[in-house]
Amino acid sequence: MSAVPQAVYEREQMNIVIVGHVDHGKSTLVGRLLADTDSLFEGHEAKVRAICERQGKDFEYAFLLDALAEEQEQGITIDAARCFFKTDKRDYIIIDAPGHIEFLKNMVTGAARAEAAVLLIDAHEGVQENSRRHGYLLSMLGVDQVIVAVNKMDLVDYDQATFERIEAEYRAFLSEIGVTPQCFVPISAREGDFVANSTNRMPWYEGPTTLEAVDRFEKEPPKENQVLRMPVQDVYRFNARGDDRRIVAGRIEAGRLKVGDQVVFTPSNKTSTIASLEGFNTGENTSAYAGQSVGVTLTEQIYVRRGDLMSHLTDLPQVSTLLRANVFWLGREAMSPGKRYKLKLGTTAVEAVIEEIVHVLDASELNTDAVKQEVNRHDVAELIIRTRNPIAFDRTQDVQHTGRFVIVDNYDIAGGGIVRELVEDDSMALRAETRRREFQWIKGLVTLADREAKRAHRGGLVLFSGDAGTGKALLARHLEKRLFDQNIATYLLDGTNVLLGVDHDELAVAEQEETREKLIRHYGEVAHLFVDAGMIVVSTTNTIGLADHQTIATLIAPAEMISIHICPHHSQAPLNTDLVLAEIDDVEGAVDQLMALLHEREFFGTDNVS
Repeated sequence: MSAVPQAVYEREQMNIVIVGHVDHGKSTLVGRLLADTDSLFEGHEAKVRAICERQGKDFEYAFLLDALAEEQEQGITIDAARCFFKTDKRDYIIIDAPGHIEFLKNMVTGAARAEAAVLLIDAHEGVQENSRRHGYLLSMLGVDQVIVAVNKMDLVDYDQATFERIEAEYRAFLSEIGVTPQCFVPISAREGDFVANSTNRMPWYEGPTTLEAVDRFEKEPPKENQVLRMPVQDVYRFNARGDDRRIVAGRIEAGRLKVGDQVVFTPSNKTSTIASLEGFNTGENTSAYAGQSVGVTLTEQIYVRRGDLMSHLTDLPQVSTLLRANVFWLGREAMSPGKRYKLKLGTTAVEAVIEEIVHVLDASELNTDAVKQEVNRHDVAELIIRTRNPIAFDRTQDVQHTGRFVIVDNYDIAGGGIVRELVEDDSMALRAETRRREFQWIKGLVTLADREAKRAHRGGLVLFSGDAGTGKALLARHLEKRLFDQNIATYLLDGTNVLLGVDHDELAVAEQEETREKLIRHYGEVAHLFVDAGMIVVSTTNTIGLADHQTIATLIAPAEMISIHICPHHSQAPLNTDLVLAEIDDVEGAVDQLMALLHEREFFGTDNVS
């Protein structure tokens, strides 16, 4: 027998989702697609028909799909079932998402994996509340390839006027939310009209069947051909075994990677070159691509951690503390400004608050409320979200994985959303400037990695804030002394000293806003020189306010800043604070806490904590 060319086996695959209001016939449509494309296991349909006959009930194509006992008892689809069918063009993974309002979280989970969608509407019932919600959810999740199947045409005697009325109403709705369906198809999933085959029951319809319309969906470009995105999952070290490598591990979500590539880790802008690709029980590899989980070693042992995003120098993600997003809220408690949530994007988990509610949309009525002050359960909202620290992300239409996120409220996933666009924060221009500075910095023969290796610790800034009289200056001095006693290169840099020295000429006008901004800039650049020399800088000053912390953190990048705020127990700490301490009674105990935090953040090893 002659060999079959390899290309025969390399068939295209596509994920599509079936969505619609409960009882509008999604499971029946999927069952019919499976049967009519010969995609069922041999004998499966006959087995189900025999069971129906023994139980004395009519066979339904939905029975081919519904497998959960609870679904069969209640007559609804609860989970997002996955099944497979094929056409001459490609193989499909089809997701039958639940339509009941109580299972919208499951529907979101299913639709988030889809490249295209079939949105189902019952011709007899017409456009329902969830029909509108589902349409908006597809828009929110970035699923822009949509066909609308108007099902159960047999129940309205295949009436053309009914179909055209539903098409006009729903097309107008979709246009309001920015969705342009490729076509509307009148079908009867139960009878098989215009699912896989056309029939003569609707001679007035001249468009494609559902299957033909699905085959017209365009496949997304392969993820390996997109820009490189690898969220850092963890960093492994095996020092106890005499292995001094730092293996940065993660899953490549988009793009390709090979030994010798120059890469950058955002948001810190630390750069290096790929020295090797590592894996468990794998041979030597020199390249990897999207979908693979890999470990990499770098030519320079820079400090990276979980949540960093690795990319090529030529295709950087966006970085900001502000982003405009569409959010669908599923939490039982309303989402409100001022409350702190956790935003998870890729492997990043960061504290976040609502900066602004742009508008809240009632997806059932398409009512937009631009003055609503909270987002209730099942609301869809356009928000400006502020994160505690800068995060790296993409617009969802550019890179899906790094453009989608979930929001956690009290340990529960309470919402999901997509990034629509970056919003410029106060540090945007400064961040671009420091990125250029980092890439063009003239370095000597002694690298920062050399200094860190020799001293057994890395540099950074510990910045204290708090009202006068809270003890922050005393604590900063004791921390510097403890670090020095542990043979750590450290220096107490007070903003007043910079003002008295570098900015002496500005002393008389230091309170003016323009001058104050210059002072902050000079302080940050001086601190950057110290941390670039590998020192842990300790600083406390009333010259630098809480609003300036992000500027300082940007200026010392790629080094890390630890923010310590001292305030009474009843006060709420600022969003960008790493540790909050009450007014200091036990100085040495507080220093112990600070040393433990620095150790936890891997500024130094266990030997330096005492």
